[in-house]
Amino acid sequence: MHTSPTVDYGIVLQGEIFLELDDGHCTPLSAGDIVIQNGTWHGWRNRSGEPVTMAFVLIGAEHAG
Repeated sequence: MHTSPTVDYGIVLQGEIFLELDDGHCTPLSAGDIVIQNGTWHGWRNRSGEPVTMAFVLIGAEHAG
């Protein structure tokens, strides 16, 4: 699990992956899915054993706290 002081745009280009949040909720994602996060505690889980290709754009941001 990790976080960063950024707004993150993630696009799944190939394969399947799970986005796990700090509350334990896991969301399955596949090619064409897009994720936008704002300093979220998260982890990526590849449960398929197959390669996953993603593209990310991270934009620096200041977060309260």
